[in-house]
Amino acid sequence: MNTKMLKKAALCVALGACLGALAPTVMAQSATGAIAGRANAGDQITITNTATGLTRTVTASRDGNYRLGQLPVGDYRLQLQRDGRSEGEPLSVNVALGGTTTVNLGGGGEAITLDSIQVVGSRIVNRVDVYSTETVTTVSREELARMPVAQDMGSVALLAPGVVGGNSSFGGISFGGSSVAENSVFINGLNVTDFYRRQSFSSAPFAFFQEFQVKTGGYSVEFGRSTGGVINAVTRSGSNEFKSGVEFTFEPNAWRSKADDHQFDRVDGDGTAASAVYKASHDTSSFMKANVWASGPLVKDRLFFFGMYEQRQGTYGNTNNAGTEWSRAKSDNGFWGAKLDWNITDDHRLELLAFSDEGSTDNSTSLYDFDTRAIGDLKGTSVDDGGGKNGSLTYIGQFGDNFTAKAMYGVNRSRALSASPADALCSQVLIDASYNSVYTAMGQPAVSCHPSTSTSVVDHHDERKVGRLDFEWVLGDHLLRFGLDREEMTTDRTTRYPGSTGMRYSVFAATPGAELDNGALVPGGVDAIVMGRRRIDGGVFETTANAYYLEDVWSVTPNLVLNLGVRVDGFDNKTASGASFIKMDKLVSPRLGFSWDMKGDGSTKLSGNLGRYYLPVTNIINYNFAGGLIDERTFYALDGWRAATNPVTGSGYMEPVLGAQIGPVDDSYNLPVDDLRQSVSRDLDAVYQDEAILGFQQMINQAWSWGVNATYRRMPNAMDDIRINHTPCGPVGYSLWPIANPGEKVTIWGNEDIGCDTEGWITIDTSKAGYIKGGSGEVVGYFKPKRTYKALEFQIDRAWDDKWAFNASYLWSKSEGNHEGPVNSDTNYGDTGMVQHWDHPANNQDYGPLFNDHRHQIKLRGSYKLNEMWSFGGTFTALSGGPITALGVAWPDDSTGAASFVTEGSGGGSFWHCVKNCDGSWDQREFEYAGRGWGGRMPWTYNLGANVTWTLPVEGIDLKARLSVYNLLNEQEVINQRARYEKGPGVTRGLYGTGTRWQSPRYAQLVVTWNF
Repeated sequence: MNTKMLKKAALCVALGACLGALAPTVMAQSATGAIAGRANAGDQITITNTATGLTRTVTASRDGNYRLGQLPVGDYRLQLQRDGRSEGEPLSVNVALGGTTTVNLGGGGEAITLDSIQVVGSRIVNRVDVYSTETVTTVSREELARMPVAQDMGSVALLAPGVVGGNSSFGGISFGGSSVAENSVFINGLNVTDFYRRQSFSSAPFAFFQEFQVKTGGYSVEFGRSTGGVINAVTRSGSNEFKSGVEFTFEPNAWRSKADDHQFDRVDGDGTAASAVYKASHDTSSFMKANVWASGPLVKDRLFFFGMYEQRQGTYGNTNNAGTEWSRAKSDNGFWGAKLDWNITDDHRLELLAFSDEGSTDNSTSLYDFDTRAIGDLKGTSVDDGGGKNGSLTYIGQFGDNFTAKAMYGVNRSRALSASPADALCSQVLIDASYNSVYTAMGQPAVSCHPSTSTSVVDHHDERKVGRLDFEWVLGDHLLRFGLDREEMTTDRTTRYPGSTGMRYSVFAATPGAELDNGALVPGGVDAIVMGRRRIDGGVFETTANAYYLEDVWSVTPNLVLNLGVRVDGFDNKTASGASFIKMDKLVSPRLGFSWDMKGDGSTKLSGNLGRYYLPVTNIINYNFAGGLIDERTFYALDGWRAATNPVTGSGYMEPVLGAQIGPVDDSYNLPVDDLRQSVSRDLDAVYQDEAILGFQQMINQAWSWGVNATYRRMPNAMDDIRINHTPCGPVGYSLWPIANPGEKVTIWGNEDIGCDTEGWITIDTSKAGYIKGGSGEVVGYFKPKRTYKALEFQIDRAWDDKWAFNASYLWSKSEGNHEGPVNSDTNYGDTGMVQHWDHPANNQDYGPLFNDHRHQIKLRGSYKLNEMWSFGGTFTALSGGPITALGVAWPDDSTGAASFVTEGSGGGSFWHCVKNCDGSWDQREFEYAGRGWGGRMPWTYNLGANVTWTLPVEGIDLKARLSVYNLLNEQEVINQRARYEKGPGVTRGLYGTGTRWQSPRYAQLVVTWNF
């Protein structure tokens, strides 16, 4: 389009759109957007997709409103017809994912103002979206190609303010103070979120996607089942033009900096030496992939395809922390994906999506001499399989000018399989940090013939089936949106520890007279013990989730839109036999949003949102509670070590000699399956979060805009397994672990097994009762759960104009409470909904800064085009450190530990430190209180990325090479530290506060693309 035509088109678009048009967003879960605005009554507005020829026409209503919804993302030409004649030149309009592009047409087809638009190539882009009530960051594949962003959806999400990496021990990302297990991910409207733990999702290559939305709050009622954030991605599609290309990505190990080694030598409070070693400087990682894609018409203007195949090869090597073993992993997997788009007519479309992220990794473990880098005898091999096949079929129909319908059916599959030839023959043996000094003196030999020290034998398959209907109906100043969906989520999983005994053995240093978790005392003369843990579970489990919603997007005045919505959810978690054991329905989520175009010209917006969001129960709860769980611990004296021969490889190793058993088998963690009335509270309420957002955004000029945003979130309840050792019938004699709402009333079945004279339902108000202290016999309750998040965000943005772009944000936030959510990052415990928050009343006594509380976040990103050959990009993140908590193991007037006196990770811990008479009787101990963050803050972390792109300066040849460097300054600051302050009352852990995880070292990536 020439300059004159472009100016003419620009004059036909008002970013200063009066808010007389309808919806702020459309079908945010789908891969569509909308065009809306005002014209004269009876005007006909026709839009045509420039890539596919899809044409839609709508007639402006009596009040001048018009709307074209459910449009595929892309570029369109818009033509106004008035009184049967075309008015002005066609304008170029871009439709973004999940948004509404405003086009208001004056009496002669001219625009109201030109000051509020930004001309970019052949498109006109609204810089202030006066229709949106969401907090959202949208990034296209073209923008990502200009910046150093790692090629995964999580890295895209981290560009948005308020999104940070979670505990690196189990990964994931945190949105707005939430835990890593509260987010949702959609690909073309298909929910691909892991429903077993909610900490991961199905993936596809970057080159498969067209655009990403990162929703950090305020999303409307078609969204649910998330109290964190949402990643919404749309894949590429075909057009009327045949296109194809290849892309190569290289990440050689030679371009990767060495990780730092760390060694901590400390002394515990009882004089015992404690050491921890983290050797990583020999670790290697080489990765490359190549993809080929093609797209085009099968039938011009009607049927289009996009297809991609990608081959990925990775070779990885790493030592264990001690540097005594060398593990190799090799993967050679292919991804395939396809998209078909069929425009049956201009008003009816079908979309078919299919892709597979199945993959397999071969692993091997050998002995290793760290000083000489010599790889020794092979210990064993194993194979891990993951991923699955996914697909969806979507129909979109336009019925008249005012009614749109969408129907989708989809399937999302994933698997997690792990197997080794040593599984039937070899048990796993772990060396606790308390035994490190002895183990080091032994020369740190291999202590097991199993190649893995911690992985269970797993056979896991997940399948989600989704059915969804969505409708839009325009009635004057109202846009009515309504719909329903159903998800059936099935987990087929069995796990066990390898070895003939089915036990995993852990070796600890011990002090005679110390109390073990089973209540027994370490015998005299015993300075080391072995704990054997047997854990077996499995079955097929189904959960269904149903929802329906209704929303009225009401144009109250030309400048004010109200978004009034309600969503009703229902969750049904079932046992292996198909019976319901957790069923919650009629979960009502009201949502209210507004957007006010303050000046009436689209340059200044004030918006707000109030809403409630419910979180479903994960399938790991079905698996652990509704299928039965054997989780037993047996303690033995260590009677030394003896040489043994690996039955798989023939190499030698040392195995522990089990001495006399100490005390009874601790079976308190077993969960029976025959009767769940004591396993799940009858009064169970779903977990929800309330949210309030107020935002302001303003144009500075055609390129620049700025905004400020305030967010408040509160999660006033929790659902987890909670220790109950006292009921209205009296002391139980052991601990029950029902899934319940801590701090609320819990109703379970009472019988003689737990001390009741007669059978029947009993209710415990866990804010006042439920736990009886050992020794004193005092009955107490649990502290009411609470989590709040407060944030103030400032952002300034400069749009890309084919020369440069820039975005900067600063976020101040405070995340406080007495529980993080369904996982516990303080103790690295990631079994969603079954963490140690409520294992003891002392675990959650303190309200303070939570693990994901980073008070200050600074994020910068930008790109600059020097000329047609060279361009540059950069990203920078500065993040203040999270709190350091110091967990004790006991609290006043209780002989029962608030955390394990044996293992560092078992039990949640307390916020009390014993300071006097700690060796004496429990009633003589004196304590000092140490709340969350008592240990201060971890240091700030900084991450700078940079890239340079070379483009072949030959017309007609699209060849580019992009070199990106991540963590350019090679910062390797600590990002996770040990939080256990005591190992016994008054006995400090010398390793408290030492690091366990650090930033990944610098690495480089070369991407070569050739499109033709």
